[in-house]
Amino acid sequence: MQVEGKWLTEWNQILREKQYSQEEPDELVVSFVALLKEKNKKARVLDLGCGAGRNLMYTANQGFEAHGVELSKTGLNVTKERLRKRNLEAYILKGDMNLLPYIDSCFDVVICLFTIYHQKLKGILATISEVHRILRKGGVFVANFQSKRSHMYGKGVKVEKDTFIRQNGPEKGVIHYFMDKEEIVKLLKDFKNVNIELRERKSADGYLESRLIVIARV
Repeated sequence: MQVEGKWLTEWNQILREKQYSQEEPDELVVSFVALLKEKNKKARVLDLGCGAGRNLMYTANQGFEAHGVELSKTGLNVTKERLRKRNLEAYILKGDMNLLPYIDSCFDVVICLFTIYHQKLKGILATISEVHRILRKGGVFVANFQSKRSHMYGKGVKVEKDTFIRQNGPEKGVIHYFMDKEEIVKLLKDFKNVNIELRERKSADGYLESRLIVIARV
C-alpha cells in the first residue's frame, strides 16, 4: 500500500496500542478457516496487511502454508516475535499491497481485513488487481470494506469522494475510504461468486460500526 510517510508513522504507533495488536484471530477468519480445512488442508494463504499477526498466526497454527505482507515495521517486528514464541512457521515480507512480490497464480486464499480501505480509490483498485493476479483459479478473496452507513462516514478531512482522514481517536491521521455494496460489485467485476454481507454493531459508546464482508472467487 503506498502510504505517505505521515500515515506510515501513524500506523507504526497504532500497532503499539493494545486494541490494534490483539492476539486472538478475527471471527471471520476462524469461521472461514474451518470451511477451508474441509476442502484444502494444504492451502497457501496470504494475510495481506497482516498487522500484528493475529490472523497469520492462526492460519499457521491450523496447518496452512501461511504468508503475510505488512508495510509497518512495528507490525512486522511484533509478528516475527509472536511467531518465534509460539514456534510457528510463516513467511512474512515488508511490502506494498499495490505491488506484491509474488508470481501470478500462487495463492489459494488472500485475506485482507481492516486494511484495503486505508487508501484512495486508485490504490484500492490496484490492490484488487494484484489480489486477482496472485490467486490461483478457484482461489478465494476474503476482505472487509468500510460501509457508508458507518458513523465515521463524512467525518475528518475530505481527501476526495468518499475518502476522509481522521482528525481524532486512535486512527487520527489515517485515511479511510467508504463504499456501498453496489460499488464493491463493480470493483470486483473480474471475480466470480461474489458474496457481500453487511455487518453492523454498536460500539461501547453507542456509535454504529458498519462494514461490508466480501468472499469472492477467481
